Amino acid sequence: MTVTLAGAGAALPERVLSNHDFVHLDTSDEWIVQRTGIRERRRLATDASLAELATDACAQALSDAGVAPRDIRHVVVATSTADRISPGMAVEVATRLGIDRPAAFDVGAGCSGFLYALDHAIAVIESGRSEHVLVCGAEALSRITDHTDRNTAVLLGDGAGAVVVSKASGSLRPAFALGSDGTQIELLYVGQDRLLRMRGREIFENAVDLMAGHTQLVLEQCGLGPDDLDLFVAHQANSRIVQAVRRRLGVSADRVFLNVDKVANTSSASIPLALAHANEQRLLHPGAVLGLTAFGAGLSWGAGIITWKSPAVHGVDELPVSGGER
Repeated sequence: MTVTLAGAGAALPERVLSNHDFVHLDTSDEWIVQRTGIRERRRLATDASLAELATDACAQALSDAGVAPRDIRHVVVATSTADRISPGMAVEVATRLGIDRPAAFDVGAGCSGFLYALDHAIAVIESGRSEHVLVCGAEALSRITDHTDRNTAVLLGDGAGAVVVSKASGSLRPAFALGSDGTQIELLYVGQDRLLRMRGREIFENAVDLMAGHTQLVLEQCGLGPDDLDLFVAHQANSRIVQAVRRRLGVSADRVFLNVDKVANTSSASIPLALAHANEQRLLHPGAVLGLTAFGAGLSWGAGIITWKSPAVHGVDELPVSGGER
């Protein structure tokens, strides 16, 4: 028995902000693209529900996986910008989906939150307590953005992505490595003013070192090398960071997925959004080996290896495939 990603879904707000919408911050499209790779981002309306957006992403993931809501007993949502302080958004998402009384809770680990939630889901399945777990990353970072700060305002976007994590058969078991360092909180945090603060240069250096190092660690745990990855999906914070991690690891450019140009930094929603978009673009095939990594506030970080739609989930010979051969 192993564990696989059985399906993915994505949901984005309708409103699009281009780089030209930030010229009042003494910046330009060229300046932003050169430094970040970002061209546009989505913005959730101030009176809109993030839980509704998350529900849409989860419904798509369930459909893609061919898993019914009644088969889900655990729902985990990674978010730092929920609609309410309490209860957790996972409870509302589960109710909206018609999932009857599941274990449901939120994970708050910044941009690394999705990998923390995914690691938990894998452990639940490996323990035999469930065959399917629904994991979502959803953020409305516009709620914690200082819209007068050029260094952060241009980086952040809103969105939701989700995956179904399922019991499967296969020879490759997932491997994850997570970590944190509370001595460096001041590099990236949201304080009492509910606004995100970041020291960009130091974040860049730490992100590259820790994401590359931990990805190498999980590759070694699986007995794999960079050429064994079918797709490498890093947290879409900044294209320069992702490319620096890729070069450090020796992953070829054609195996790296980037959608930061369209969605910007969506924190915990970043990786599941990227997976769903890669699936839409037919870049994934059953049994594909995925390398995932993220870095964020805390400081926190993580990396993992997991397969895409490995066969024989819940007695089914092969999962539904909405993506295609690479």
